[in-house]
Amino acid sequence: MSTSHNNNEEEVDLGSLFKIIGKGFQNLFNFIGNIFKGIFHFFISILIFLKDNIVKIGIAAFIGFAIGVFIQVKSADKYESQMLVQPNFKSANQLYNNISYYNDLVKQKDTANIQKTFKIDKETAASLKKFTIEPIINENDIINSYNDFILDVDTTTVKSYNFEDFKASFSLLDYKIHKINVVSEKSDVFNKLDEVILSSVIKNKYFNRVKELTNENLNRTDSLLRTNLAQIDSLRVVYTKVMLEEAKKQNSGTSIDLGGKMRTTKELELFETNRKINAELEDIVKDKSEKYEVINVISNFQPIGSEIKGVTRNIAFQLSVLGALAMIFILLLIKINSYLNNYKK
Repeated sequence: MSTSHNNNEEEVDLGSLFKIIGKGFQNLFNFIGNIFKGIFHFFISILIFLKDNIVKIGIAAFIGFAIGVFIQVKSADKYESQMLVQPNFKSANQLYNNISYYNDLVKQKDTANIQKTFKIDKETAASLKKFTIEPIINENDIINSYNDFILDVDTTTVKSYNFEDFKASFSLLDYKIHKINVVSEKSDVFNKLDEVILSSVIKNKYFNRVKELTNENLNRTDSLLRTNLAQIDSLRVVYTKVMLEEAKKQNSGTSIDLGGKMRTTKELELFETNRKINAELEDIVKDKSEKYEVINVISNFQPIGSEIKGVTRNIAFQLSVLGALAMIFILLLIKINSYLNNYKK
């Protein structure tokens, strides 16, 4: 009787356990199902909203398109050209400020100051419509800057300042290459602008002084490394002669083991030092080529600008989309207001 009673209790316990597990799975599947139902309901609600208001949205888009066409017919064609530059010695900030200043003159329609700044005629000055500058985003710039940072600071600082922290502090001005874009109603004005834009930074006394000192240091380091390289080559020649002389002394009791530890160590040290100096020379040559000027010009403005075209840059298309979005926003506000009024009741 006792054994039978125990078996019944075990069967009841197992049955309860399976029921709990089954209920858990059922709740899980119901939860996942409700998520998919919610997503489906959300998309259906959007489709119903668009279906009920498609005429209103279409009218708003058409009105925006019509206004855009009217503006486009009245306005002249626009052209643009880009210049790629690489600012050195932290001069990017000054360059950005200057471009912002030029753009403010255009916004204020200050033709007189534009004429004076760029030394152009009044008609050409009035044709300028926009100045912008932005960095060419390149992840390698962040990695290379972090590598330089590690080489410059001590180990303790590196441990307390990881790559993610460095990346978070990396600003748009810290990227190497920047693109200057100019928009004008005349297609042949751009080659009159680049010299003025660059000279406003290049002629800065502070940047020029930093450039001169940097290049002096680079030239001095270059000469020193080349001298060291020549000395190492001389040492290798002397070392080879000594080894050959010792090899000739058959009866002196000195034997040369070509695979010996001492020979291998000395040769490896010389080759390793030679390799390091050559690597440093490569870096110096690269720095000299990049830092020879305050601003390196990667590519100048094209003499003839390209006409601004394309659907996404068409003002009629932009106003059409803006009109549709504005109508959707207004309809949503009306719906929310209606819901709030019903909720209070």
